[in-house]
Amino acid sequence: MDIVRMKNRKKIVTVTAYDYTMAALCDEGGADILLVGDSAGMVMLGYKSTIPVSMDEMCMFTGAVSRARRHALVVADLPFSSYNISRQEAIRNSGRLIQCGADAVKLEGGMTQAETIRSIVDAGIPVMGHIGIQPQSAEILDGYGIRGESWEEAESLQNDAYAIQDAGAFSVVLEKVAAPTAKKITDSINIPTIGIGSGVGCDGQVLVMQDMLGMHKNNLRFVKQYANLAEDIMGAINTYKEDVEKERFPSKEHSFGDDIKP
Repeated sequence: MDIVRMKNRKKIVTVTAYDYTMAALCDEGGADILLVGDSAGMVMLGYKSTIPVSMDEMCMFTGAVSRARRHALVVADLPFSSYNISRQEAIRNSGRLIQCGADAVKLEGGMTQAETIRSIVDAGIPVMGHIGIQPQSAEILDGYGIRGESWEEAESLQNDAYAIQDAGAFSVVLEKVAAPTAKKITDSINIPTIGIGSGVGCDGQVLVMQDMLGMHKNNLRFVKQYANLAEDIMGAINTYKEDVEKERFPSKEHSFGDDIKP
């Protein structure tokens, strides 16, 4: 895949996208990868975590994004429990996302998911791995702290990255991994790393679009806010409300037939 050839040549720009309009803007803006993340559950559907997100919902989001894409690679998340029941189920659900328009799927887990990754790849479906913080299990198992700060954790993450690579994945997301560990992993494997909260040493970066555009408040250290659309949107709504209430809208230029006598 072209993304693989970008390693060590050009940083890979990845953003999340969940709907047609935003995906079209991101694609035209030059994003290399549109990630249809299961974070859509929280950003678009109001869930408290990614756990409730269903395959049907991921298929809906994936279809919308893929119809907007012209140039970018579309990668869709396999949601919670869609790939760890059996390898057959993992292949079937991956196939559903591909049929909806995805070019590849992403799943969480390192060595424990290596054989599942291999099975999906063997079925002809490209896979992106995901290690470090794994949101689908973080609240239940080990929280949201930084990964790879100790020597033992760093070695474990390194082994996870090797396992994902050897299983045939074309890239791997490193989420909230200590920057030196993420850099070491990036330098030691042949497939690109996409970082989120893992420092500049990764081959690329990903951010949730609503975070970077300032559409809701968060205190995440690794998010850089590039706009403040929340204020812009609320300001526009307030102005519209005032115009309607004071009959400034619609004006003649927004109406039809004003020259017709009743």
